[in-house]
Amino acid sequence: MPAPTRPQGQTLPLAGMRVIEFTHMVMGPTCGMVLADLGAEVIKIEPLEGDSTRRLLGAGAGFYPLFNRNKLSLSLDVKDPRGLEIVLRLVASADVFSENFKSGAMDRLGLSYEALSRLNERLIYVSHKGFLPGPYEHRTALDEVVQMMGGLAYMTGRPGDPLRAGSSVNDIMGGMFGAIGVLAALQQRHSTGRGQQVQASLFENNIFLVAQHMMQFAVTGKPAAPMPERISPWGIYDVFAVAGGEQIFLAVVSDTQWAIFCQAFGLSDLQADPRLANNNLRVQAREWMLPELRRRLQDRHAAEIAAVFEAAGLPFAPITKPEQLMNDPHLLATGGLAPMTLPDGRETRVPLLPLSLDGERLGLRLSPPRLGEHNHQLLRQLGYDEDAIAALLADGVVGVPA
Repeated sequence: MPAPTRPQGQTLPLAGMRVIEFTHMVMGPTCGMVLADLGAEVIKIEPLEGDSTRRLLGAGAGFYPLFNRNKLSLSLDVKDPRGLEIVLRLVASADVFSENFKSGAMDRLGLSYEALSRLNERLIYVSHKGFLPGPYEHRTALDEVVQMMGGLAYMTGRPGDPLRAGSSVNDIMGGMFGAIGVLAALQQRHSTGRGQQVQASLFENNIFLVAQHMMQFAVTGKPAAPMPERISPWGIYDVFAVAGGEQIFLAVVSDTQWAIFCQAFGLSDLQADPRLANNNLRVQAREWMLPELRRRLQDRHAAEIAAVFEAAGLPFAPITKPEQLMNDPHLLATGGLAPMTLPDGRETRVPLLPLSLDGERLGLRLSPPRLGEHNHQLLRQLGYDEDAIAALLADGVVGVPA
């Protein structure tokens, strides 16, 4: 049965925490999404025309609805002193300020860490940048840029063909590390009473991702080969083409699994072959063993092979496209996909954070907001009366909700 989701209110770990978010694209919004899913009130400050991510096409079309759920939207002209005053009022009552704009952008708006920490000494200020301070910090970074310069594209592609990973891995993980830094700073604030500045970055995140390959070189003295060309530590750890043009990933990573595999598929001759007696021998025999196994499995359907592997407790995986996961039976059965309304009113499902707390998933409290959806609500909370709000709307300091 599906894992229950935590109800709204004080049962969420970060309930009562307020986050003011000046972010766009993926990295900064991911940090805010994690904090929001954990229960924080995240107020997304948007320009009057809205976060540009709302209008992206192609591979960016899913950015806004995924990374801005469970948030409130306030659309302001922060270059107008009256708009800036609204932000400063929010900051005075906030626990966290999050931003991911180019270095100097927040300073020019009067929203630097130094300025805001004077206003609220308990404020935790998290910045998401391309690089931590140093020789590269002036550069403009994107996920693909740091994948190329940080060794990840080299490791993902085949030799001579660097290839970016199939997700915004640095943006997403960089935002997660920003959230981890916020949680650490919150814990330290319990003893110091003061906030602090937290910095996360794309490049350093990428270096953490390839650190295992760096340390492989440190330990062995041999450069790591790109993943498609690596020497596998296991005899069977590959994608197999089978009947009907289907593909399936199969893994046999121990001598016990080899015996089970051979018995399950009637491969007694291979099980008895002394050249395949243990895993290291099978690794050395891959050049002839894998073509032989491919020949013997090629007329079986992927579902049939999967059923045998599942019954035998052997590792396997279908080759799945992202859109197929919307109807994945495990995700549907366990509550891993939550119903969500898109800003344009359409209904869909969205993946939740990949964790549970005390057996409960962290669910969806708020669908991604329409531009300026919470303008009136937040301004009233700050003490603005109806006449003041009407004047701000008329002067274009506050946006008209879309």
